[in-house]
Amino acid sequence: MHVADLKGGEAVGETRWPRVPYGDVARLVEEYLGPVRRAGRGLLPRGTPGGEAKVFREAGFLGPERYVVPGAGELERGEDDVVARVFSLSSSAPGLFGHRVAEFEAELRELLRACAPEGCFAERAPDTEVFVWRTP
Repeated sequence: MHVADLKGGEAVGETRWPRVPYGDVARLVEEYLGPVRRAGRGLLPRGTPGGEAKVFREAGFLGPERYVVPGAGELERGEDDVVARVFSLSSSAPGLFGHRVAEFEAELRELLRACAPEGCFAERAPDTEVFVWRTP
């Protein structure tokens, strides 16, 4: 199985809380880590590699069957939730910031508070895409 968030499912319409300012967060990460996206200790100068289907086929698997599991709709996220999500990504894991991790987190929290002084954000839970590959 190959499981991933289905890309391109941004929420539209009115929400109770401001949306997470992911564009601003990405710019802040870039200020600290540079313009080339990270993947743990590695770099992705051309973005995230694709081609998973080719890898599965070359390994002898048949398929795939594709399923989409709907997301849970609008979710309420707190400041700590957003900070935890940023640090959970391989492209912005705490270790990448080295001795500046506390400085980055303080600036991230300042950015979030400027966007949502009450500390609450609205976020759409993404749909999940599931590809099932079978052995011959």
